[in-house]
Amino acid sequence: METDPSAPSAPSAPSRAEAFNTHRARLFGIAYRMLGARAEAEDVLQDAYLRWHDSDAAAIRSPEAWLVAVTTRLAIDRLRALKTERENYPGFWLPEPLVEAAAPDTPESALEFSSDVSTAFLLVLERLGPEERAAFLLREVFDMDYVEVAQMLGKSEASCRQLVHRAKDRVRQNRPRFEVSRTAHVRLLERFVEASRGGDIKQLAALFAEDATFTGDGGGKAPSVTRVLQGALRLARFFHVIARRFGPQLDYRLVEINGAPGLLRYFGGRLDSALTIVTDGRKILDMYVVRNPDKLQNIATPR
Repeated sequence: METDPSAPSAPSAPSRAEAFNTHRARLFGIAYRMLGARAEAEDVLQDAYLRWHDSDAAAIRSPEAWLVAVTTRLAIDRLRALKTERENYPGFWLPEPLVEAAAPDTPESALEFSSDVSTAFLLVLERLGPEERAAFLLREVFDMDYVEVAQMLGKSEASCRQLVHRAKDRVRQNRPRFEVSRTAHVRLLERFVEASRGGDIKQLAALFAEDATFTGDGGGKAPSVTRVLQGALRLARFFHVIARRFGPQLDYRLVEINGAPGLLRYFGGRLDSALTIVTDGRKILDMYVVRNPDKLQNIATPR
């Protein structure tokens, strides 16, 4: 049977890969915000690519819309499974840190490392249901209209409006916002590094708000706190003890973690933890420290 030379040919494997990679940053941004873990997000993208590769290209009007819809639905399904796992997680669960050695300088990196991927924000999202979380992200973070959100989720526009409205209320209640310059953020971290090395309690206490909190994630594989520590003096004493016991073996490196300045802490030359803070520019309000080695293994920045 002869083929019509004027008929459009199906995209080859390389062109399919190129089309997917064109939208990869956005897809990763959605999957990571949904799941809070790089490995889980990458698995979702791999599954989405396989479905994209096997799809009927002629029937797809907008590759981007198709890929976003598939990625979102896969992430919803995966999040439902993860909810059970995280309920049984040993200790506190914190998102896997995304680390860059410097501030992002490309649009793709900016998408992955924007302010809407901070540790505190992802923890607020954990309180939302999977579909509620997806609707909120598509509408409020990725700026899609409700018609698009409804198509992505396979729901009515009215249902999506309700999901987003509910999510916005919950996020607003649990997410204090502060306009803090990067300079002020970095300066506070530098002061913390200096104080934590010296272990001076007064100097440390002066860095924290009176009701400041500390949350640690060891994943049952590294020592960490078993409950949230609260109070400036309590946190100061905590870091005072660490300085007295391990001070000479500790070192810090300033990096970008989840879109904001953060610290990598090294113990005896080996990566020990990733630290992020919430600040009003003057004091540390909340501190999050990930020590679970499974969540640090993708951090490739050298000491």
